[in-house]
Parts: sequence; C-alpha cells; structure tokens
Amino acid sequence: VQLVESGGGLVQAGGSLRLSCAASGSTFNINVMGWYRQAPGKQRESVATINRGSGTTTYADSVKGRFTISRDNAKNTMYLQMNSLKSEDTAVYYCNARLRDYSGSYSYWGQGTQVTVSS
Repeated sequence: VQLVESGGGLVQAGGSLRLSCAASGSTFNINVMGWYRQAPGKQRESVATINRGSGTTTYADSVKGRFTISRDNAKNTMYLQMNSLKSEDTAVYYCNARLRDYSGSYSYWGQGTQVTVSS
C-alpha cells in the first residue's frame, strides 16, 4: 500500500486547510485509516481515525469540533478538513492505513505534509 498526502501549507490562525491522502496498491483489505501529527520535539500523536467500512470516526480531544475526517472509498482517498486552526496545530501530518489479511496485520505511513499555522 502506498499513501500520498497533499494539501499542507502555511495558514493564519483561524484559517482552514484540507488534507488529502490517496491510497494505492492493495487497498482492498484496509480496515482503518487515520491522520497523525508530529510537532518538533514531540511524539507523534493520533489526530483522527475512520473505519473504512462503517465510517466510524474518532478524534483527539484537541481537535474535536474543529477537524473532520472523511473518506471516499471509490477514490481510495481520505480527507482531513481542518477549521479554526491554531498555532498548536503546527506539525507534520501523516496519513496511516491499517490492514489485515490472511498473513497478518500491517500498518503503512505516508511521507507527511507540513502544516504551519501562524499566529
């Protein structure tokens, strides 16, 4: 599975960005996709996840009410709509896909896209 993120950039506080993650390869067995972020000097943290089949979502408390995760299975693409951005949202955002098949469970990562929020 290959994951390619896009949509990052520089935005002022209070602004919005929309990230996209396009998946290719053996996507049929993907169960859950998610967005993670890592700020300088901090550990990578989960931002939001979505079950590819049911559409069930989870969010970190810090982004609830501001970020929305969604997916388009026909396009094998996941999105993260980020509104009311804050300076503390500045980080590299990574796309993740988890799949399970007859041989086991696997986790895949994209290369990351930088989001910078200026105050």
